[in-house]
Amino acid sequence: MRTAYKCRAYPTPEQAAVLRRTFGCVRLVWNRTLAERHAAYHQRGEKTSYRQTDAALTGWKKTTELAFLSEVSSVPLQQTLRHQHTAFTNFFAGRARYPRYKSRNSRQSAHYTRSAFRMKNGALHVAKTNGPLPFVWSFDDVDLAALNPTMVVISRDPDGRWYVTFAVDTDTPRPLDATGHGIGVDLGVKDFAVTSDGDRIANPRHLERRARNLARYQRRMARCQRGSANRRKAKAKVARAHRKVRNARADFLHRTSTRLVRAADTIVIEDLAVANMVRNRSLATCPTCRTRHDRDINAAKNILAAGRAVARENPGDACGADVRRQGSSLPQSAVKQEPRAVRRPA
Repeated sequence: MRTAYKCRAYPTPEQAAVLRRTFGCVRLVWNRTLAERHAAYHQRGEKTSYRQTDAALTGWKKTTELAFLSEVSSVPLQQTLRHQHTAFTNFFAGRARYPRYKSRNSRQSAHYTRSAFRMKNGALHVAKTNGPLPFVWSFDDVDLAALNPTMVVISRDPDGRWYVTFAVDTDTPRPLDATGHGIGVDLGVKDFAVTSDGDRIANPRHLERRARNLARYQRRMARCQRGSANRRKAKAKVARAHRKVRNARADFLHRTSTRLVRAADTIVIEDLAVANMVRNRSLATCPTCRTRHDRDINAAKNILAAGRAVARENPGDACGADVRRQGSSLPQSAVKQEPRAVRRPA
């Protein structure tokens, strides 16, 4: 299986300049390829293959206008073409929405395969940059000197933080001990989720808690003149506020999902239309016996029962976290299908 280790990076000014130039070239290749692909399909009804985009990139480098594309490593540019080809494959297969143009104000990244980087004694050397790229390794249980990544992703968030991600092929982890317990999970109306055991997972509402500070930073940015240094500083504060919300959400989701996976062998979830649930006020009244149930807990129990029934009828038809990506296509999310039993990953 493949895992990833994401670390904070601290490039030197010279390295940062090269990486920013690489980000710009990656963004240009993505946007220009997307525009030409869009025009070919909507104007001439032609689909564009990866080989055609690769040939177009080679031609761009030979022109006076885009000759600067040769100044950066070619590997991130090639990876950009591959990612866009995969994005369109997923779009036509109904797994993703139409690819969008990249903005210089969003997260920037560049993907390097083994031909464009090398690891030596725990130091990372990236093509077209001088010296090793400084980063902080925070995984004490992994020997950095023995790390053999298959890909390295260097990224920069809108708030100015740099990161380096190492993709590594590892052995399949040891399965957790069996608990003999199953859980149905229902998305709550007031709570984040409710389980069939009766546990309520409160919604932390991270964005609402930081809404006042975020609004204040946004007002300050709106009063600054466009293109000024003060506007860039204010914009960075807004981005940092969003980063804190994003990190808090990710931490909450990781902790919640880990607790559920460790508590049960079988986890059953269901796709729900939240907007319809809020509008429907009769979900907790039985029309026959007039017995009132807690609708969230009752729904979680029904989801668990339905998932177990499906598992009994189709023992090998469980979907979810143990389904890994095969090839370039992404697996369909388990929450977008009918209720099915989801077993813990091996």
